[in-house]
Amino acid sequence: MIPVVSPLICVLCCVGLGAALFMQDKANRFARGQLTEPSVVQQPMARVFGGIPNSAFGIAYYVLMLPAAWLLLNTAVWYGALVASAAAGLLSVILAYSLLFRTRMPCPFCWTGHVVNWSVLALVLVAHPV
Repeated sequence: MIPVVSPLICVLCCVGLGAALFMQDKANRFARGQLTEPSVVQQPMARVFGGIPNSAFGIAYYVLMLPAAWLLLNTAVWYGALVASAAAGLLSVILAYSLLFRTRMPCPFCWTGHVVNWSVLALVLVAHPV
């Protein structure tokens, strides 16, 4: 494994966590009727699984990937990280498509999360234990 992979994944997860926390706050304000501007959190695609905001899944994902990044030499951890990062990457493709062609709303925090997810997936693949 390349020695910088674990720290890079951690930096990316911290960036993604920041974006997810911001969007979770926005989703919470929307749920309380306190959102004053149009936002992607008002769209159905902002809650893909069971009405739970996507940002909540992002928070859990980034928090769990932080320690996993340091344990990628363990084959079981690597496979778990691969499945999780592939799922996050695939969901990001779907949500990015929705942002571009359905919702058509600007969301720099969403795009930050998508780029982070795709980057983490690439780094997990590079970290494959031999």
